[in-house]
Amino acid sequence: MGFLDGFEVPVVAAPMAGGASTPELVAAVNGAGGLGFLAAGYKSAEAMVEQIQRTRALTSRDFGVNVFVPDRGSAVPEARVSAYRERIAPEAERLGVEPGPAEWRDDDYSAKLDALLATPVPVVSFTFGCPQARDIALLRGAGSAVVVTVTTVAEARAAVAAGADALCVQGAEAGGHQGSFVDDAERTVPMLDLLAQVRAAVDVPLVAAGGITGAEGVRAALHGGAMAAQLGTAFLRSPESGANPTHKKALADDRFTETAVTRAFSGRRARGLVNRFLRTHDSAAPGAYPQVHFLTGPLRAAAAAAGDADTLHLWAGTGFRSAADAPAAAIVDAVAEGL
Repeated sequence: MGFLDGFEVPVVAAPMAGGASTPELVAAVNGAGGLGFLAAGYKSAEAMVEQIQRTRALTSRDFGVNVFVPDRGSAVPEARVSAYRERIAPEAERLGVEPGPAEWRDDDYSAKLDALLATPVPVVSFTFGCPQARDIALLRGAGSAVVVTVTTVAEARAAVAAGADALCVQGAEAGGHQGSFVDDAERTVPMLDLLAQVRAAVDVPLVAAGGITGAEGVRAALHGGAMAAQLGTAFLRSPESGANPTHKKALADDRFTETAVTRAFSGRRARGLVNRFLRTHDSAAPGAYPQVHFLTGPLRAAAAAAGDADTLHLWAGTGFRSAADAPAAAIVDAVAEGL
């Protein structure tokens, strides 16, 4: 079982960047027998360390920290980003803000690695790419198990070759950003199919992710060869979740009936509830991450403050209707009882 040794329930709480994953959520999932994860994405190294310290004060059990791997990717013509700024300017004006600076940042990657080496945590996972083999070796040497998120068999093989202890196999149903190494095409392989493909290609423990919200999905993942199932959207409405109240309400709002993968909010493919902003701007959004993320940041913050669900990014997996307004521990308990 590797890094899940000692956990009673094969449930991993997905690291959800942007505020949804909190030390309280990690502690609640841990207390119910699962494995909680902090999301270091969009935080400084200092803020990540503060959350680690808070989590250690709330739980004595193992937990994980997820880090974004920066990648400049293909150069996007500045004209396309400028055109998108002009396109969303009326949206910003309506909300009383201006678009943010469309800039590239590395998400404080090196400083986060240094902090995780100085004060190791039990598990470190990576999204949007695979760290260098040297970085993985250093983390393992410090006592951390290393997990890499993959969306294809080729990515799985590359991560194992680099020294990953385990893989998070993310199917197309997953909410939020796709963890693919290169954001060049929409990943359309369903979770169970991808799990079978990766299981046949590599020999390391696998965690299945994508559209799993309850015991039935967890059973299917375990039957497909996963050591555990990762649930994200299932926890978004819990009181321990730090998701914005507007986001939480939208998950149960009958106005929102489907999800879609879009670049409209961040410039990188991510699955969310289909709202007005997504429908209006999806086709025009350039594949420029994190530039578009920072460009739309002030709009999304203003929309959240105003309770404007039609302008806010509403990340959600395909099983969003099963997300319960219930304590995180109760959600884990329900999975355990159904296994």
